[in-house]
Amino acid sequence: FFEGTPEAIVPDNLKSAVIKSSRFEPTINETLADLAEHYETTILPARAYKPRDKSLVEGAVKILYRRIYVNLKETKFFSLEELNQQIWDLLDTHNSRKLTGRPYSRKELFLEDEKQKLRLLPQERFEIKYQSFATVMQNGHVQLSQDKNYYSVPYQYVKKKAKLLYTKSTVEIYYKYNRIAVHERNYKPYVYTTTPEHLASTHQFVAQWSAARFIDWASSIDESVGEYIMQIIESRNHPEQAYKSCLGILNFEKKVGKERLINACKRALDFRIYNFKTIQNILENNLDHIDFEQEPEQELPSHGNIRGKHYYN
Repeated sequence: FFEGTPEAIVPDNLKSAVIKSSRFEPTINETLADLAEHYETTILPARAYKPRDKSLVEGAVKILYRRIYVNLKETKFFSLEELNQQIWDLLDTHNSRKLTGRPYSRKELFLEDEKQKLRLLPQERFEIKYQSFATVMQNGHVQLSQDKNYYSVPYQYVKKKAKLLYTKSTVEIYYKYNRIAVHERNYKPYVYTTTPEHLASTHQFVAQWSAARFIDWASSIDESVGEYIMQIIESRNHPEQAYKSCLGILNFEKKVGKERLINACKRALDFRIYNFKTIQNILENNLDHIDFEQEPEQELPSHGNIRGKHYYN
């Protein structure tokens, strides 16, 4: 509005500006302090219980109430844009009106005397920063709970509690007032945003996990293995939840051989049960060696408490 920044801003002691008032060193709201730093200005709160510090502001509020609100209260508006436009017009009229007993208006006084004393505005607009706290997980990521997604930090901060400051476009991660990572904000939930240099060598392979990669890997072993891995991924609400199960199943190729893994997946597909434990049980009990079609059907023993299939007819 002013196209410049004043050397100081004098707010009242409201909580959105001053967290704790003090005669000598008031505690400024963190977001307001960020705004002051961005615009290279200073926050100088009015003294508590000193109404004369605010007399000019209170007087201006009273005048604006009389010249804007009074002219609006009897008028009907059918959109917010229409109301705002009327407020802007009345404000411009107020600023262009000659001051009482003086040959100039508020606008002329500002342009001739005050505007040249303002600092230039920074190139970028101020973005409000929100904060969150999270413990760095074992995989070297922290969760931004607002979006339910994850951002990497250097691996030496695993299990440390970090502070996240985020705007509409960026996420900054701090540990003990030192910024340890910065990422572009991603609004898609359950997504990992990873900088490879942040991860230990043991974690860098994990960072490359994807549904397509596991399906391609499984399909290269056999079509049935690829189908089973795809069914596991499809059965989860989010693909990332299936990655460890997929890795465990595919690692059986090294342990038991390609042929046994293929047979285990074929058998599990017939069962229509899609998880790591199913494949593990089939292999541990050597069920992959049994032909599923020739497996003898066991009949239920005769017992008074067994209702039998005819009960449901």
